[in-house]
Amino acid sequence: MSRIIPRKRHTIRRSQAQELLAGLREEIGDAAEIFSGERMEVLETDAGISLYLVDRKPMLMHLGGIIFPTLRGLLEHPIPSRRVVVDSGAVPFVIKGADVMRPGITSITDDVRSGRPVQVVEERHGKPIAIGIALFDAGEMRKKTTGKVIKTHYYVGDALWSLEI
Repeated sequence: MSRIIPRKRHTIRRSQAQELLAGLREEIGDAAEIFSGERMEVLETDAGISLYLVDRKPMLMHLGGIIFPTLRGLLEHPIPSRRVVVDSGAVPFVIKGADVMRPGITSITDDVRSGRPVQVVEERHGKPIAIGIALFDAGEMRKKTTGKVIKTHYYVGDALWSLEI
């Protein structure tokens, strides 16, 4: 991914912020409340990514038409939902943008659904290292023994991670 350049930035109304948080609540439940703040802005980029700044920090984003926390948001406000934990052998590949393969997964939360965003977390420290789209529901993912199960979209060190605001 090449460098991402911010294009437009503006404050959103309180009613728009409430709609945004309602969409986030559908994805991650009551943990959505920790992503609210005094000032919420939308930042549009040249890469077609819309970020939502909460108190001037990039905390939320649109991922496939779905509101989900950014990696920086997940690091600052960890959430227990939509979590797939990978072992230390998978970490070097995932942080270079590789998709997540089933043999590298050690645990999966029950709320992982096919076609929805998930956070990929490393096993040792419990820190999120990537955000991707699940290719299977949690139950199906547990039954599999081989193959790709998460399509990685954003990861530590990519252009979105390095975006300066």
